[in-house]
Amino acid sequence: MIGRLNHVAIAVPDLAAAARQYEAVLGAQVRAPQDEPDHGVRVVFIDLPNTKVELLTPLGEGSPIAGFLEKNPSGGIHHLCFEVEDILAARDRLLAEGARVLGPAEPKIGAHGKPVLFLHPKDFNGTLIELEQV
Repeated sequence: MIGRLNHVAIAVPDLAAAARQYEAVLGAQVRAPQDEPDHGVRVVFIDLPNTKVELLTPLGEGSPIAGFLEKNPSGGIHHLCFEVEDILAARDRLLAEGARVLGPAEPKIGAHGKPVLFLHPKDFNGTLIELEQV
């Protein structure tokens, strides 16, 4: 059902500093920041030959990233994103298997302009999983 790893998301307290570090120290290709108000985050994508890294920081008061950073002040891996061919079929199969979708079961449009869903970390060994339709 799942396809390739689309990205690894890392929550960071200072998005500009983290982006500079990836660019200057690691020599990575860093994209411009983009706000994702529907998800309460500001993101920067780092392009790699085989996947991406997504740096996340809170955007607004109700950001889910703010709570994560309260528990992990220096940041850390927030979620893994896997590609799926048909997000609704994937959702239905996962729900039938007992997995839980966070928030409404209807996909939202994610940072790449494609439908996404998040799966409860308690159902996947403590790891928040994002599914993105390709």
